Amino acid sequence: MLSVRIRLLTTTAIAALLVVPGVAQAAQPAGANAVQRGLERLVAAPGGPPGAIATIHRGGRTTVLSAGRSDVRRPGAPRASDHMRIASVAKAFSGAVALNLVRKGKLRLGDTIGQRLPNLPTAWHSVTLRQMLNHTSGLPDYSGSQGFKDQLTSDPGAYVSPSTIVEWIADQGLVFPPGSSYAYSNTDNIFVALMAEAATGKSYGGLLKSIVFRPAGLSETSLPIRSTALPRPFIHGYLTEPNEPPEDVTTLISPSGAWASGGLVSTPRDLGAFFRAYLRGKFFGTAQKRAQRRFVPGGASVPPGPGANSAGLALFRYRTRCGTVYGHTGSFPGYAQWVAATADGRRSATTTLNIPPPEGAALESLRRMQTAAVCALLSK
Repeated sequence: MLSVRIRLLTTTAIAALLVVPGVAQAAQPAGANAVQRGLERLVAAPGGPPGAIATIHRGGRTTVLSAGRSDVRRPGAPRASDHMRIASVAKAFSGAVALNLVRKGKLRLGDTIGQRLPNLPTAWHSVTLRQMLNHTSGLPDYSGSQGFKDQLTSDPGAYVSPSTIVEWIADQGLVFPPGSSYAYSNTDNIFVALMAEAATGKSYGGLLKSIVFRPAGLSETSLPIRSTALPRPFIHGYLTEPNEPPEDVTTLISPSGAWASGGLVSTPRDLGAFFRAYLRGKFFGTAQKRAQRRFVPGGASVPPGPGANSAGLALFRYRTRCGTVYGHTGSFPGYAQWVAATADGRRSATTTLNIPPPEGAALESLRRMQTAAVCALLSK
């Protein structure tokens, strides 16, 4: 059984019970009941998540909706203060760092890998920071490499350095000429962080603290790379299959292998606060905000978010039947994440499942619930 689950885990990483009514921290916005029903349907479905949570922040107050269990061994629904792996939502944080450095003149969106990281393979040297931030770089995705697969199956909890990630794909050329197409690649944000380090002489973790965490008041957000443990309290992450007990994979995989592309730990409350600050432009100026919001049509996040997706610079636009929001999704073994905010940064929504993103009909059910969250967020 373990080998079957490990194979499932590998596939998930490459792609990227009891129902307990949630308790709102403020008067529920119109449409919140639809979000609650969507959470409950996901939890009740065969192979669905043991637990799910959504937050809707508007008017300075946060409504928390939840279903199921944060930990299958004991009662208790996920809470907005619970820690979790945020998966590829971490890419927005590396975007905040990069655009901050662009505003300060330490980086330019037109800077190339060859200029900033000349020791990387010459085949990649023409790729620009802009192209990495909007996934038009053509860089091969390291999460599809044999080295990454071997790491997951042989020693998933071991520390992985950024240089090891580079080694896994160093013999590969570009998938397409830079800027000519769109392809979501986890490699992009690894190199964004390496560029930021090269431009400042500071560690990426240090840059996150000084540029993002402290200014935005994110006291519960961190980048652990040497430990698989999560701060308490936390939402347990699971792999599930119909008619089988959930398998807890919370601490199975080292987040170092995702690093700037998906290694951060946060809480639903902190995530909403970050994205509201991100959309307000707290970390960079008007020129960078304009550049960020030049979208590549059809550039879907992975997994796809609600409505029609388009890719900006470390940001996705989600056009739904109720209106448009801007955010990011994330996939990590044990966690499916989505967070978005309004263009002015005044309102935000988050959704979390404590399983990897589902597929097929279950994914569409998740996207419908996220659309319901957008409708509740934007309601009068």
